[in-house]
Amino acid sequence: VQLVESGGGLAQPGGSLRLSCAASGNTFSNLHMEWYRRAPGKELRWVATITKDGERAYTPSVKGRFTISRDNVKNMLYLQMNDLKIEDTAVYYCVELGENPQTRGTQVTVAS
Repeated sequence: VQLVESGGGLAQPGGSLRLSCAASGNTFSNLHMEWYRRAPGKELRWVATITKDGERAYTPSVKGRFTISRDNVKNMLYLQMNDLKIEDTAVYYCVELGENPQTRGTQVTVAS
């Protein structure tokens, strides 16, 4: 499956952004999907997972602030990010579970 992220940008602390990931192909509904992020100078870190059945999991630092969701009709993956913090600044990638990011990602910058 080919993936393309969008929706990043500049937000103030406490603000919100919604990331989108468009998937090609007709297998998306059978895939477990994830969001990862890489902050400047840091390693790639897992953010959230949504299974093909809609079960969700989050890294502790975003739990309660971020929501991962999917639309299997539109072949779309989303990450709603609320109450953004400066430490959320990173390039965000959507990834099929078990794979490494193969995309450009989308930049999220949180700054006042």
